Amino acid sequence: MSGASSWSFREEDAQAIQRILADFLRESGARTALIVDRTGQLVSTVGEPPHFDRDAFATLTAADFSANDQLARMLGEPEFGALFHQGEKESMYLADIARRVILVVLFDSRTTLGLVKLRVRNAVRELNRVFTTMFDRAGATGPQVETGFLGDAEDEIDKLFGA
Repeated sequence: MSGASSWSFREEDAQAIQRILADFLRESGARTALIVDRTGQLVSTVGEPPHFDRDAFATLTAADFSANDQLARMLGEPEFGALFHQGEKESMYLADIARRVILVVLFDSRTTLGLVKLRVRNAVRELNRVFTTMFDRAGATGPQVETGFLGDAEDEIDKLFGA
């Protein structure tokens, strides 16, 4: 397992991430947890397999988080550490992990936003510890977005919406 950036997983990292996400899903009642890096690469999926193109979803998630970072700056905030999107049947909660990856939680009416937010705090704390250790070990610093990322995100959006 490896990310698109200058860091990589060890077996114990992957196991720790899987355990943290599985525990979170069990405690929160959420359906699926995904880890997406800020370059739009899918890193990990735990829980119910999504019924959509995971690679396109990862690209769009990273673009969404990046756009919201810009909105936060316009409002005088350094960033939004978490985002929530509510749908009629499906919702998602996104949280920043170690300024390099995004935890995406997909949930439906089997749980509530309140329970997801309550249980996600511990998961985010543990994931921050795991990813910070990995990044420190690799000598990687700060968020690194690939040069063509925004163009790739725009292309993916165009493909999805037939433009």
